[in-house]
Amino acid sequence: MERQFLEMPPEAGDLMDERRDVTAIVLAAGKGSRMESRVRKQYLELEGRPLICHALEAFERSPVNRVILVAGAGETTFCREEIVEAYGFKKVAAIVAGGRERYHSVYEGLKAAEGCRDVLIHDGARPCVTEDIICRAMEGAARYKACVIGMPVKDTIKIADEEGNASHTPDRSTLWQIQTPQAFSYDLVREAYDRLFENPSLEPGITDDAMVVETMTKHKVHLIPGSYENIKVTTPEDLEIAGLFLKRRHVSVYLKGQIAT
Repeated sequence: MERQFLEMPPEAGDLMDERRDVTAIVLAAGKGSRMESRVRKQYLELEGRPLICHALEAFERSPVNRVILVAGAGETTFCREEIVEAYGFKKVAAIVAGGRERYHSVYEGLKAAEGCRDVLIHDGARPCVTEDIICRAMEGAARYKACVIGMPVKDTIKIADEEGNASHTPDRSTLWQIQTPQAFSYDLVREAYDRLFENPSLEPGITDDAMVVETMTKHKVHLIPGSYENIKVTTPEDLEIAGLFLKRRHVSVYLKGQIAT
């Protein structure tokens, strides 16, 4: 896979002045089987509201034009009434049902986003995304047509063989942990997904949108620095950690307000 990290050039921010039409696809169709809960993880309470609301709030405050919310099968009405309407998310333009796998859900979101210039794809299970990260992803899409948010790995990574032994150790300085949002020119990522679904034999092993673009179009995907706090909530421990990050952020905002007054 060819993912390349480059510093954002000074003129990249200028591209945002072109009033590009940007849609965010927020995925909330996951089952969350590792959360050990009967409630789907995107609806678990986190800092007083459903987990999915935190990501939607960040996009609501961001410069994106609209949001497509991809819900689980049979959950579109619940999302409309209990999430979008209950918490007043004005930028959610459509709620669509997702599919069996993540890439099926993304494809449904892409079809609903047709007509925009750029698209950001975000896992709703990443509640700590910020407006700043979203803006960086938007600038990356405008400049490079394909980029992903991520961070350099901190730990040593081992490649395991079939017997569970460490076969070799890749150079840590070349490794990044990939996050979301992942941002693309709409035409590029839609072409990539169309090709993927024309070739079902290529679907196994697909883990993210960048991989679809890399595999189906050979277009380089640039790496944009995000934040180590932009974690994906997968286990109960992750929920606690995300809560701490959000609480610290809220305290910081409160203290800045007190100082300003």
